[in-house]
Amino acid sequence: MSVILGISAYYHDAAAALLVNGEIEAAAQEERFSRQKHDAGFPRHAIEYCLAEAGLQLSDVDAVVFYDKPLVKFERLLETYLANVPQGFRSFVAAMPVWLKDKLYLKTTLKQELSALSGLKKRELPKLLFSEHHRSHAASAFYPSPFERAAVLCLDGVGEWATTSVWLGEQARLTPLWEIDFPHSLGLLYSAFTYYAGFKVNSGEYKLMGLAPYGDPKYADLIFDHLIDLKEDGTFHLNMKYFDYATGLTMTNRAFDELFGAPPRQAESEIRQRDMDIAASIQVVTEEVVMRLAKTIHQELNVDQLCLAGGVALNCVANGKLLREGPFEKIWIQPAAGDAGGALGAALVAWHDYHGAARIPVRPDAMKGAYLGPRFSSEEIKRYLDGIDAPYEEIEDNELMERLAGLLSEENIIGWFQGRMEFGPRALGGRSIIGDPRSPRMQSVMNLKIKYRESFRPFAPAVKHDKVSEWFVHEGASPYMLIVAPVQESKRLPSDGDEDHLFGVQKLNVPRSEIPAVTHVDYSARVQTVHPETNPRFYYLLDAFERRTGCPILVNTSFNVRGEPIVCTPQDAYRCFMRTEMDYLVMENILLCKERQPAWKENGDWRQEFELD
Repeated sequence: MSVILGISAYYHDAAAALLVNGEIEAAAQEERFSRQKHDAGFPRHAIEYCLAEAGLQLSDVDAVVFYDKPLVKFERLLETYLANVPQGFRSFVAAMPVWLKDKLYLKTTLKQELSALSGLKKRELPKLLFSEHHRSHAASAFYPSPFERAAVLCLDGVGEWATTSVWLGEQARLTPLWEIDFPHSLGLLYSAFTYYAGFKVNSGEYKLMGLAPYGDPKYADLIFDHLIDLKEDGTFHLNMKYFDYATGLTMTNRAFDELFGAPPRQAESEIRQRDMDIAASIQVVTEEVVMRLAKTIHQELNVDQLCLAGGVALNCVANGKLLREGPFEKIWIQPAAGDAGGALGAALVAWHDYHGAARIPVRPDAMKGAYLGPRFSSEEIKRYLDGIDAPYEEIEDNELMERLAGLLSEENIIGWFQGRMEFGPRALGGRSIIGDPRSPRMQSVMNLKIKYRESFRPFAPAVKHDKVSEWFVHEGASPYMLIVAPVQESKRLPSDGDEDHLFGVQKLNVPRSEIPAVTHVDYSARVQTVHPETNPRFYYLLDAFERRTGCPILVNTSFNVRGEPIVCTPQDAYRCFMRTEMDYLVMENILLCKERQPAWKENGDWRQEFELD
């Protein structure tokens, strides 16, 4: 038996992933256990979970693989500083203590942490290997994909040096072809606009994408003329005159502010039309870069399949356009496309590159629906609820699904906790909050009373996979909520012509389709197809809802509040249920009604517990 443990840590989104004989046994982000969103620390809890899931100890592991090479990253830091002396001295001084304490001596740090976790002496620890950052991304994209041969495109902020990389995947081999290096980065360009729009970098990019349809891309030409020199083949250079991320402590600078005529928006301040236009503009630019790169890669490699990873691969609007209008017949995107997925990619690098293991592609893919985290039995759930005197009902599946379908059709909002927790940033029917997409009030109620977040943010539809094309302009699977598609014309509502006078997010309250709660202002939706092979209970719930209402769709949003990681345990789920205005909570076969629960008491305002994202 071969056991490989992959780790990502110390930058953002720490995670662990475990391969047993090349099969993905378990994977999870540290944030789900520590309850600190984007936790970057050593993923102790995630490692302990992965080993426990497989019934193994660290002593059973053959190799531990870290997802990038810190010394090469340190080289980039030094070279960037030396190339810009004396600029950047403040950021260099700020970074050095962290590097000299932890990151530069990462091999020693990792061995200390692994030894403390396992009780093993350092000489007894598994072999410690290091993968390159973009190779980890590429491996996470290609090896679990269903393709025997495919182009691989990795787009993120920055790894060691690479920000964009192109690979050819063939059977069990990944061949690097070319790359674009720091500081020229599509991910950092998008993050610069995230910062400028008043959102948190490495967290608020989703908001920028969600805000874009409210605006007009008025600034796209300004971006192309001044910020990015985009070639016909998709390669690009950024004009570093306008950015501070290479040498300073912020993403943009005064020259950037002067170019756009205002300083960055203050976080949590009112969102203006210009902010929406800024968001629309950088989204258009991002899509253009991705489309040009895709056309070039397709021509160069003469393949019809494309795999994507890296943080930019989470831009589901660009992914949808690439699928509909791009040159590739099929695309596959790693659901944990960011740094968390690097842990899985690192383990796969060791399995295929280091051990030379063969690869047989699995259909639909090798990710098991991304349901790779912890699960809890009804008995474990009941023990917890009995311990806190929470009243509940235990109901068999057939009756439960019919009951839930009725509750949902009456506009109740339900916490849905079942099976294994998802790996990656999306809730996919394991740790979800669900509602009726036909309800015109559902979107605003969920945002303001459940998630406690900005009202403009859209929700996603979870749809039975065999009904997706009846409701959306999309064919085939989209199990990971990584493709945006238009709502079918036949499901749209005619416009009454009164929208012209509405401003920005006021347009949100205009019903646009038969499923207004999941239809964005541009008639788009971030589609998740649900499959009985990977999540039978969620599929059967959708089926019961369709039998009752004629609609095979539910609103699906992550089971958390703003700033909180997605819930992991029954304790997390019950706490979130009681803190919000959810009506019901179902955990496996256990149903709880909010009205019957004992009064919830906490010291102080729990909303101060989580840092806003």
